[in-house]
Amino acid sequence: MKYEIKGEPLPVVICELENGEQMITERGSMSWMTPNVKMETTSNGGVGKALGRMFAGEALFQNKYTAQGPNASIAFASSFPGSILALNITPDRPIIVQKSAFLASESTVELSVHFQKKLGSGFFGGEGFIMQKLSGNGTAFIEIDGYAVEYELAPGQQMVIDTGYLAMMDATCKMDVTTVKGVKNVLFGGEGLFNTLVTGPGKIVLQTMPISDVAGALLAYLPTGK
Repeated sequence: MKYEIKGEPLPVVICELENGEQMITERGSMSWMTPNVKMETTSNGGVGKALGRMFAGEALFQNKYTAQGPNASIAFASSFPGSILALNITPDRPIIVQKSAFLASESTVELSVHFQKKLGSGFFGGEGFIMQKLSGNGTAFIEIDGYAVEYELAPGQQMVIDTGYLAMMDATCKMDVTTVKGVKNVLFGGEGLFNTLVTGPGKIVLQTMPISDVAGALLAYLPTGK
């Protein structure tokens, strides 16, 4: 499978498939494809895994696309202004991503639910108690809100992240929460009560425009009912 990511700020990934190659995605993620690509809706692993994906913010069923002949092409476009990031998933390097980040992948990549070990991390850590885990072997594409900024954390190195800005981290990283210190900082700082604390080793990807922040900013300009 060959791919090309094109366009800003609403990117699309165009994948060129050889005969028999397969890709999976959530419902509605496919944008266009050549006629020699066959679609099949599947639970992709049974009811248990399907329910796990549903809890992770994804659809109960997935669409599987199979190339039937040479020169097959399929495209997946971003649903929000930002970036599409290609991830190389290997058995020894699963990756944790924010809810609803998964766009598409080779069929050899498995999407499952990932629970934060600590309730505090879940309820206050920015992206919720439930995140997504990408494992297996192959290329996966995720959506980033805004632009992606990458950091490689050494063992024990930490990054304090405002709510919603953590898009992805290696499974070797640990996620927790930290409270904003100082009464004035909490009341007047405008940054909320909690921040996400990620500890290395591993790679993290931060996003510059969380959709939750955009929704909050637009809410102030929406008309209210009388």
